[in-house]
Amino acid sequence: MSVDTAPARVEVPGSVVKSVKGFVADHGGSATAVLQYIGRAGVRVTLVGADGVLGDRVVADEATAHKLVEIVDGLTLGEGWDRELTSVVTPRSGHWSRMAGWVAKQKRFPKARNEK
Repeated sequence: MSVDTAPARVEVPGSVVKSVKGFVADHGGSATAVLQYIGRAGVRVTLVGADGVLGDRVVADEATAHKLVEIVDGLTLGEGWDRELTSVVTPRSGHWSRMAGWVAKQKRFPKARNEK
């Protein structure tokens, strides 16, 4: 006896769709998405706007990430971090300090654990 199984229905959270649509609208009307598997957390969808600004969202799995790219107008799936895409990226001012977190405001740094 064979059992026909329907493909699992993939739903993208509305908040993710809304934020990605907003990102695309705010950064030139188009963007490229690069998908990166990050383990149990899911898939990181890194967005590169037409103006080169970076953004990202994390979704549950690869199927959800592909559905997100399909849903959002102006969003295309990139092949990966190739030379053409990385040459377009221009992080907004202050991006590096936000990525560094608490370290960005430090004046003195402790020695590395492996230093004597």
